[in-house]
Amino acid sequence: MPHIVHLEAGRHLYGGGRQVLMLTEGLVAQGIECTLVCPPDSVISTAAHPDVQVRTLPMAGDLDAAFGYRFAKLLQDIRPNLAHIHSRRGADLWGGMGAKWAKIPAILTRRVDNPESAMLGTMKYRRYERIIGISNGVMEELRKARVPELKLRLVRSAVDAEACQPTWTAEQFRDEFGLNNRQLAVVCAAQFIPRKGHRNLLDAWAEVVSACPDARLLLFGQGPELAPLQQEMKDSVHGSTVHFAGFRADLRQFLGHADLLVHPAQREGLGVALLEAQAAGVPVLASRAGGIAEAVADGKSGVLVEPGNFAELGKSMVRLLRDAGLRHKLGEGGRKHVAENFAPEAMVAGNLDIYRELLLADAEAV
Repeated sequence: MPHIVHLEAGRHLYGGGRQVLMLTEGLVAQGIECTLVCPPDSVISTAAHPDVQVRTLPMAGDLDAAFGYRFAKLLQDIRPNLAHIHSRRGADLWGGMGAKWAKIPAILTRRVDNPESAMLGTMKYRRYERIIGISNGVMEELRKARVPELKLRLVRSAVDAEACQPTWTAEQFRDEFGLNNRQLAVVCAAQFIPRKGHRNLLDAWAEVVSACPDARLLLFGQGPELAPLQQEMKDSVHGSTVHFAGFRADLRQFLGHADLLVHPAQREGLGVALLEAQAAGVPVLASRAGGIAEAVADGKSGVLVEPGNFAELGKSMVRLLRDAGLRHKLGEGGRKHVAENFAPEAMVAGNLDIYRELLLADAEAV
């Protein structure tokens, strides 16, 4: 039975971390031994499947060169067949180096479409046998970084559609966020960092509430831009229509009661929140950036607009909020789109095919 070590450096259960949990659970169900390596203070360290072994290592980010040595020592101790690196924060650079030192073949999954220089790409990616992109948008950035085509593989992220169905009642949802029966809930669930486009959303919001006075904006997430945006909205005439709801680990328990999910990102690898919303039957309005055009079927499960165009974003929000029939149609289209293209079984099988490819090649080389 092959043994795969998975390295995840994230401390919170954002989209990438949930993908790692889903993958490892799917692998152990097929008899694959999995060890998860993560920071000692991370949420994922206690959220893993009971059959997944968990080993914690201190990880201090991109400048923590000693992490490569610590990871190499751990790999030498447990001797897995493969190491699968899932995140950045130094894991992609030093994790690959540690695997090289330990003489363990390594795979990297890249989840973001941020551009990288060819020099950095050459230095980082040469340590990996395969690099997995979660969308064609990510794959294109990897090609720009001069990653050899023979190393590249596409395996899209997935969602468990059943887990995305709300367990709250509509009344619980309205009570929790102070909504009355007339008000329409527009949700944005994203880290408060520049590339997620919150400023464009708030710039568009003035037009939305002028045309749709019963619209309310619920912003879920945390990050460095949260406090400045909260302060700005305190001084806005529309501030009472915007609710900063914080990071909610239980988002999927009530997301299906939203009337619309908006995602105005400037860059995005794929967008797990977009998949979760569609799986729950919520229509999506998003920017046409990175892998979003793959996550959202424009005109079938949602509406796509140009990144950074807050005027177009606002007009599209107004159109969707005024047309309940269109929202319902897109919501049903989203359920179908996710079921056909983003099933967990397909994601697990795609990764497993790559493992087998490398393990077979390694066995033939012996």
